[in-house]
Amino acid sequence: MLEKELLAVLRLQSTPNVGDIISKKLIRTLGSATQIFQEKKSSLLKIDGIGEYTINNLLSEKTQKLADAEFNYIEKHNIQYSYCFDEDYPKNLKNCQDAPLLFFHDGNLNWHTDRIISIVGTRNMTNYGKEFCRNLIESIAVYDPLIVSGLAYGVDICAHQAAMDHNLQTIAVLAHGLNEIYPKKHKQFLPKIMNHGGLISEFWHNEQPMRENFLKRNRIVAGISKATIVIESAERGGALVTADIANSYHRDVFAVPGKTSDYYSKGCNNLIKTNQAHLLTSADDIIKMLNWDVKEQPVPKQTELFITLSEIEQKVYDYLLKNGKQLLDLIAIDCEIPVYKLSGLLIEMELKGIIKPLPGKMFEV
Repeated sequence: MLEKELLAVLRLQSTPNVGDIISKKLIRTLGSATQIFQEKKSSLLKIDGIGEYTINNLLSEKTQKLADAEFNYIEKHNIQYSYCFDEDYPKNLKNCQDAPLLFFHDGNLNWHTDRIISIVGTRNMTNYGKEFCRNLIESIAVYDPLIVSGLAYGVDICAHQAAMDHNLQTIAVLAHGLNEIYPKKHKQFLPKIMNHGGLISEFWHNEQPMRENFLKRNRIVAGISKATIVIESAERGGALVTADIANSYHRDVFAVPGKTSDYYSKGCNNLIKTNQAHLLTSADDIIKMLNWDVKEQPVPKQTELFITLSEIEQKVYDYLLKNGKQLLDLIAIDCEIPVYKLSGLLIEMELKGIIKPLPGKMFEV
C-alpha cells in the first residue's frame, strides 16, 4: 500500500463514528481511501448513509494530525500491517462484513491455511478444562492447525501454550496496541509466541486495554477462524460473545459439555442445548466436522450425463469444479449469489446428484 493510502486509511480509523463498514463503503464507492479526502463535501453528501456530521468528522484537521502521528510511529518502528483490500489479508476474515479495515501484526505469522481454529473460554479454568484443552490440541497436532486465542488468563493462555508445546503456530489477538501486553504477567510468553506465530491487533500502538476493546477483539478471533471452540464458560462471558459472533459469520462452533452443577460448564451446556454449538467430546468431533480426515481426490468427479443445468447452476458447478470443495459463504461471494438464494439452489443441485454437501457448510462436485 502506498504511503498516501496508508495515511488516508489511518485517518479513517481515527474518525469518530466512522467504523469499518462505513469506511469500506466509502472506499468501494470512491475507489480508494485517498480519494475520500480529495472529494468535495457536496460529492460526499450524495453517498447513501453518509451524513453531514460524519463528513465534518472525516474532514477535521484533528484526524489528519492523529493519522500523521501514527503513520510516523509505523514508519519508525517498521510495524507490519494488513489492509482488507490487499491479497495477503486473511481469507476467512475478509469474508466478514465488519472485519478490521487495517490491523497490525508482529512475529512469524502465516495465516494462509484452511485449518485455523480459535479456542476460547473462561479466565477461571478448572483442571477438567485444562486437561481437555491440552489433550485436544495434542490429538489434532498431526493436522497442523493454527490455534487462535486472546492471550487472556485461563483457557486462552492454555491454548497458546499447548499449541507451542506441539510446535504449532499460534496467534494471540490483542485488545490493545502492540506495545502493550495485557495481562502483564503474560509478557514472559512473548518470545516463544513470536517464534511460533505472533500477535495481531487492530488498535494503534498506544491504545490501552479498555473494556469495549475486548468485545471488538472477539470478532477477529471468531472471524479469522474456520471454527470456534469453547472449552469452559459460565452462563455469561466473553467466550459466549465470541461463539455468538462465530455463529453470525456462519462458522462452526463447538462446546465442551460438563456437569449441570459445574459453574464453568453452564455456558457450554447452554450452547449445546440451544443448538448454538456442536457437542465436543474428543478431537474426532473436530476432525470429522471440519473435514480434515477427507483426502483430496486426484481427479474431479464428473456430473451425470444428460443433466441439463440452468445458467446459475452451471456457474456454481464450474466454480466448484475449478476450486474444489468450498465454504457456502465463499461460494456466495465469488459467484455473486445471495446466501438465501444459494442455499436453495445447492439443495436442488444435491437432489440432482450434481454436488455433494460436506460437514462444515462445505460443498464439492
